[in-house]
Amino acid sequence: MDESLLRSLTPGVLAVLVRRGAEFAAAEDAVQEALVEALRVWPSDAPRDPKGWLVTVAWRKFLDATRADAARRRREDVVDAEVPPGQATAVDDTLQLYFLCAHPSLTPSSAVALTLRAVGGLTTRQIAQAYLVPEATMAQRISRAKRTVSGVRFDRPGDVATVLRVLYLVFNEGYSGDVDLAAEAIRLTRQLAASIDHPEVAGLLALMLLHHARRPSRTTDGGRLVPLAEQDRSRWDTALITEGVAVLQRALSRDRLGEFQAQAAIAALHADAPDAAETDWVQIVEWYDELVRLTGSPVVRLNRAVAVGEADGPRAGLAALAEVDSAVPRHTAVSAYLHERDGDLETAAKLYADAAAKASSLAEADHLTRQAARLNTRR
Repeated sequence: MDESLLRSLTPGVLAVLVRRGAEFAAAEDAVQEALVEALRVWPSDAPRDPKGWLVTVAWRKFLDATRADAARRRREDVVDAEVPPGQATAVDDTLQLYFLCAHPSLTPSSAVALTLRAVGGLTTRQIAQAYLVPEATMAQRISRAKRTVSGVRFDRPGDVATVLRVLYLVFNEGYSGDVDLAAEAIRLTRQLAASIDHPEVAGLLALMLLHHARRPSRTTDGGRLVPLAEQDRSRWDTALITEGVAVLQRALSRDRLGEFQAQAAIAALHADAPDAAETDWVQIVEWYDELVRLTGSPVVRLNRAVAVGEADGPRAGLAALAEVDSAVPRHTAVSAYLHERDGDLETAAKLYADAAAKASSLAEADHLTRQAARLNTRR
């Protein structure tokens, strides 16, 4: 197949979907799925009208996604904006759908991607960003997962670990503000914790509660990001913090440490500090060491570099950062912060500007641009 033909047809197909009323981001997602389908079908059954075929398939996929999104939003409408403490009492089929999409015939990564797309309502682009892979790669992964389960019976639920990964990513997307799914993720995790005695389920619930407690202070009324050190801690939800710490302590007492418990322990140390200056960074570094051991994640290593910089000084933080792949998102922003703390304002300003150009959201780009401008006026 001539892939250059597909690339040449893409703008026209995208324009047709937008004229029909599709939002640009949703149209892009649908066209991407249509291109993946074309790569699968055309080698053995090439259409007479390639553009017409792509428009038809992309429009159908857009409608399917719209219906799925509408169904998800109807579920969200029944969830209160606030997340009350205590165990969940209502049970619906959503959590069961998460388990069914995490089918044993799929690899964990494919099961997570499929569930986020089909049940969580996230776009292919959002899922790709969460997994640090190109959007086209994630589109192919989701399409393969759909083909894999198309001929199987959904009578064997997947494992808890995969469902936890999905809930964690859904919460993170909601917490970022791009899609408000945080309350729904907490509701489902409460249900899971009420039905399964598992320390990592409790760890994930504690992590969500502790992060959600800080949500009111994360942005200004105008939508600007507020760094953790500058947040008004009087606006943190103490009831959620108290509940999260209690849930975490019960989980840790089981002596079966997992990554969500370790992350929750870090969040609890931040929540316990009356102000940023009193944060126990030494303990936080120790917990990041546990997380590196458990996951080996480059993102964890990046966050550890920040903690090392706070505990042992910016030079130590920069040394730790040097061991992290520079392609990891936010690497440049972390480097800028550590260089600023080390007194190298010229380098820090340049790095803040570079990080702003790579930012994944407008709010983050605005924050980093302001940081660069602040340093440039001080030099």
